[in-house]
Amino acid sequence: MKQKNFHFKEIFTQLSKNMSTAQTPLITRKKWEQINKTPFTVLISCILSLRTKDEVTEDASIRLLKRYDTPQKLLEQSEETIQQLIYPVGFYKTKSKRIKEISQTLIDEHDGIVPKDLNTLLTLKGVGRKTANIVMVYGFEEQDYLPIDTHCHRIPNRIGWVKTKTPEETEEQLRMILPKDYWSDFNHLFVTFGQTICVPISPHCTSCPINKYCQKIDVTTHR
Repeated sequence: MKQKNFHFKEIFTQLSKNMSTAQTPLITRKKWEQINKTPFTVLISCILSLRTKDEVTEDASIRLLKRYDTPQKLLEQSEETIQQLIYPVGFYKTKSKRIKEISQTLIDEHDGIVPKDLNTLLTLKGVGRKTANIVMVYGFEEQDYLPIDTHCHRIPNRIGWVKTKTPEETEEQLRMILPKDYWSDFNHLFVTFGQTICVPISPHCTSCPINKYCQKIDVTTHR
């Protein structure tokens, strides 16, 4: 892709300044300090978060992972016990089964340790690219990965950085154009920005700190 002026420096500077007081993504919140943060607890929290509001995921993660923060401890619990602790996350019965399956696989195939490899993470049942990238970034604190959720996919398309149809395509394009200096801040800034200002429908363009850098692609109404 031919390089052009994407205003990365200006956009990241403004978002860093203006998003500092907003609610941060789940794994970076202060409340999460109640949990022993490891690649495993990050992984399980990601499983719980799928199609579930952050506040619900946060409380469920704390209830479950304060007590059972290793594959061994979780395998000792029944699916019913896990269900009670994670309810009312979406698809809590399916997720309780998935948590047990992942814990068993980690013990059987990886000595009870979450593998520090994106492709190996993707072989775990129920783990997609977003979850695997989040584990690499927030669990292992590796900087060479870009977790792409709905906000991180939508906003770069709206701004005009990329023109993609799927989060996987967005990740591929961003890896080519976004300087690595910004990778570690990308996910938490854009998730927060997408939840508060650059919302999916009728974004708050008049109060947007990066309004002048945005092409507003596919924005039909705004506030």
